[in-house]
Amino acid sequence: MKILVAGGAGYIGSNMTAMLAAEGHQPIIYDNLSKGHKAAIKGCEFVKGDLADLNLLTATLKKHQIEAVMHFAAFIEAGESVTNPLKYYQNNVSNTQVVLIAMESAGVGKFVFSSTAAVYGMPDKQPITEETPKNPINPYGETKLAVEKMCHHQAVAGKLRYVTLRYFNACGSGHNCTLGEDHHPESHLIPLTIFAAMGKTDAIKLFGSDYPTEDGTCVRDYIHIEDLCLAHLLALKKIESQAESIYNLGIGKGYSVRQVIDTVKKVSGKNFKVIESPRRPGDPPVLVCDSAKARTELGWQPKWTNLEKIVESAWKWHSKYPDGYIE
Repeated sequence: MKILVAGGAGYIGSNMTAMLAAEGHQPIIYDNLSKGHKAAIKGCEFVKGDLADLNLLTATLKKHQIEAVMHFAAFIEAGESVTNPLKYYQNNVSNTQVVLIAMESAGVGKFVFSSTAAVYGMPDKQPITEETPKNPINPYGETKLAVEKMCHHQAVAGKLRYVTLRYFNACGSGHNCTLGEDHHPESHLIPLTIFAAMGKTDAIKLFGSDYPTEDGTCVRDYIHIEDLCLAHLLALKKIESQAESIYNLGIGKGYSVRQVIDTVKKVSGKNFKVIESPRRPGDPPVLVCDSAKARTELGWQPKWTNLEKIVESAWKWHSKYPDGYIE
């Protein structure tokens, strides 16, 4: 298929593009490079453009005879969304509306949307299923939920076939460890801990050690980037038989902050300072995914379920690119 990958120069988008190409699809990357990296584009056609540019989007869809769109171009920092909510509503909601308008205009009816576990907020029960109540606690989660609803209504109107994928914690590096995380600023635990191991930072901060968990630190579900991308390939097939679907994506097992820190120490062979800090507001003690629906309906089976292997893949990439991508 000819697939437009919005945000295809970013962390998840670049890994998805590489997998699509390896599977014989024809990905076309559409990215304004505000967050992505040109060095992460591996030989695929690239269109530099903003999602707010309806004319360019529509022309790109028509020119390349696009059959489906994958959307990875959202802003993802929950904390920033609280201090700058309009930035998130503009990019995550308004710009996605432009994408759907362009798709309708160009006659493109298939859409795979990157959503997030943040739509659930702080659920009372674990693990989290697709039926868990949606109560986002920040504008980031709210904007993702708003797009989910927009897609639903467009599907009800008979103008869209789509799959929504609610990610838990994406991590690791893919494509033989050549495509990794290079966010500015970085906020994810595994790369931040690796930075401490590499000596790029003085220490790693541990926010809260008195949670009602086995070791007192928060527990999260970490899904490797290649397993995440595989689910998107399977979602493309699902669109053929079902107009709208929603799936959680996680391995169904949680690892604590202390476990991540200890694993980075083991993999890197480095010791580093850990600073215990107070809890951050809004951090649930445990967030673990129930991915039974994706496993059953998509035939998805995550291969990266061992934390040490996940961290090893991330360590390899950061060791090769200590300063991130060289543009």
